[in-house]
Amino acid sequence: MAKKNTNRKMSKSAARAEGAARTKRNLANAKATAGPKHTAAKRLSAISAAAKVLADADKPMRAKEMIEAASAKGLWSSPKGKTPEATLYAAIIREIAAKGKTARFSKVERGLFAATEVA
Repeated sequence: MAKKNTNRKMSKSAARAEGAARTKRNLANAKATAGPKHTAAKRLSAISAAAKVLADADKPMRAKEMIEAASAKGLWSSPKGKTPEATLYAAIIREIAAKGKTARFSKVERGLFAATEVA
């Protein structure tokens, strides 16, 4: 690419447009020369791990039991949170409220959840 005359004044909008075009070209070149990325296996979220644990279980479980089972199976581990069971409980309640019958969980009784057919 030939160098442009730098002595000539350019309007601010033209300079911005030229800079944006240059950035786009640089990004396109970087993507073209980049090799395949090494991707690690994606970790499950606590609520997804709980859904998997409940689907495998034959009985309803409490949030604390789901956290312990997910940790024991190696599906999920707490990122040093103090009350992961409270966070899971709140997430399950939110999912039931938001999705209704299509939620992965159903509330059997206070603090006790079961997997639904959707899970």
